[in-house]
Amino acid sequence: MSASRPHVLLLVTDQQRGDCLGIDGHPVLQTPAMDALGATGARFRRAYAECPQCIPARRTLMAGQAPAAHGMLQNAPGQTWNPPATLAGELRAAGYQTRLCGKLHLAPKRKRFGFDGMDLADSTRGPANDYLDWLHGTPPLSRWAMAHGATPNGWIGRPSHLPETKTHAFWCVSKAIEFLERRDPSAPFFLKVSFIDPHPPFTPPAFCFERYDRRALPPPVIGGWADPVDAPTRGIDIEMQEARSQGLELDAPQMHACRAGYFGLIQHVDLQISRLLQYMGDARLLDDTLIVFASDHGEMLGDHRLFHKSWPYEASARVPLLVQAPPAFGCPTQVVCGAPVGLQDVMPTILDAVGCEIPPSVTGRSLMPFVRGETPAWRETLHGEHSGGRRPETAWHLLTDGHHKYVWYSQTGREQLFDLDADPDEEHDLSPSADLEPWRARLTARLTQRPEGFTDGARLLPGRPHGALVPGTPPQGNAPAADSPPARRV
Repeated sequence: MSASRPHVLLLVTDQQRGDCLGIDGHPVLQTPAMDALGATGARFRRAYAECPQCIPARRTLMAGQAPAAHGMLQNAPGQTWNPPATLAGELRAAGYQTRLCGKLHLAPKRKRFGFDGMDLADSTRGPANDYLDWLHGTPPLSRWAMAHGATPNGWIGRPSHLPETKTHAFWCVSKAIEFLERRDPSAPFFLKVSFIDPHPPFTPPAFCFERYDRRALPPPVIGGWADPVDAPTRGIDIEMQEARSQGLELDAPQMHACRAGYFGLIQHVDLQISRLLQYMGDARLLDDTLIVFASDHGEMLGDHRLFHKSWPYEASARVPLLVQAPPAFGCPTQVVCGAPVGLQDVMPTILDAVGCEIPPSVTGRSLMPFVRGETPAWRETLHGEHSGGRRPETAWHLLTDGHHKYVWYSQTGREQLFDLDADPDEEHDLSPSADLEPWRARLTARLTQRPEGFTDGARLLPGRPHGALVPGTPPQGNAPAADSPPARRV
C-alpha cells in the first residue's frame, strides 16, 4: 500500500435498481463482476438513495450528507454548491492523488470538488464533454453519440449504433486505466469511475441488448394499490414526460425492448468493470485497494405503472451498495447486511477505512463495522424524501427500518406502509389496516426542526410547501441535521 494507506476505487452507476444484481437474486440479469465484489466483501441489501434523483443523490454521495443538510430535494440544475467537505477533498488533503473518470453532475460544471483531475462527461450530448471530444463523430459532435434516435429520458430500447469500444462505459474505464498507468506511484490514489449507464437511453451494444432481447424477461410488478392509467399504450411521448408524475403502461413488445435495453446496459457496465479489475489485478493493485460500488438511485421500469426515479418505492430508492476491503484488513467474505443504510454513509465509510477523520459536516455513518462482520448500534430508521418535481403533489417523505417502509405524501397526506421482508416488491399497502401512529410519531420527530413546517410537533401537517431546496439553504448547505450525528472512526 502507498504510504501505508490503501488505494480507493469508487464505482458508481446511474439509475441501477437495488435488485438488479445477479447476487441479489435477479432472475435473468448477469453481473459476475459486481457479484464477485459482493461475495468477497459486504453487500448492503437495504441501501437507499435518500433523495433518489441525480443531483441531490450525488451531493449526498460526495459530501456524506442527508438531503436536508446539503439542501437539495430534487434536481435543480445550475444550483451552485460549495460544501464544507467532500470525499475527494478530504482524501486529497490526506495525501491521495484523486481522479474522476465519467459523470459528476454537480454545479458549477468543471468545479473539481476535491479531484486533482477529471475526465468529465455528465451526458452523451452537449458541449464541454470530454467523452464526445474523444469520440470525434463526423455529424455534429454534440449529437453523434445520440444518433441511435432513442431519447435521453425515454423508454425506447434498442442496440446502440456504436461498437462496444466507443461507448461511454468503455471510455470511462479506458481513462481510468490511463490514469492508473500514469499516476504518482509514491502516493495512494482515489479513483472514482462514474458511469452514465444504465440511465436512458436504453441503448447498450448489440451483444448486450440481444442477450436479453432473446430471453423471457420478468414483467413489471403492479401493486394492488397502484393507480390505474387511463391512457393508450401506443402514441406515448417517447420522452415520458407524463410518466415522471402520473405513470403509464407500455404494450408488451415495447416493454420487452425497454427492459432488454436496461438490463443490457447493466451487463455492459459489468463487463467494463471486469476489464478494469483485470487490469488492476495484472498491475498488482487489487490487494491494496478498497473498492466501493454504488448507484445514485434506481429506476421504476414500469413497476406500479411508473417510470424513472424520484419515487419512494424500492425500484427507485433502493440501490446496490457493495464494499470490498483489502485482504490485509482481515474482513470476512459474503457479509450480507440488512440494516437501513444510505448514500450518506459512503463518504464516512471510506474515510474511516483509510484512517481519516470524518468532518463534522457529515451526517452519515461508517459502515466499516458491518464490513468487519460486527453488529454495531445503528440508526433506528433511515429518512428519505423528494419534493415532487413537475407535480408537487407527488412530494413525499419515507422512513424505513429495513423491515418496513412508511411513506407520507407531504402535500396530500396519503400514507403507505409496506412489509419489505414479506413483500419486497411492495405489492400490498398495509396502511388501511395497520397502526400507523408509531410511524407518524417517528416522522414527526424527524421533521420537527424543518423550516417548511411539516409538523407542529404533535402531528404531520400536509400541504406545507415542499420545494426544490430547503428554505434558507446557503451555497455551502445547512448545518448537520436530521438523520444521525456524525460518526467518528470506530
